[in-house]
Amino acid sequence: MLEAFVLVQTDVRTGAKVAREIDSVAGVRRSHCVTGPYDVVARTSTEDLEALGRLVDEIQKIPGVTRTLTCPVIRV
Repeated sequence: MLEAFVLVQTDVRTGAKVAREIDSVAGVRRSHCVTGPYDVVARTSTEDLEALGRLVDEIQKIPGVTRTLTCPVIRV
């Protein structure tokens, strides 16, 4: 199992809507609206790196998403 955090930048005033849509993506455990350079942080869990790539592709298709940064967990 591969866990990762996906940091998401969004268009102005779309963070809450984007977070709700991210929550519906398969493999997303939870997403949160945050402050700082990113607007949403999503905790994910996938089978492998290839599945993580597909998950990030789905997040990037959500209207309002402008940029993502994926941070795989290397130690628990």
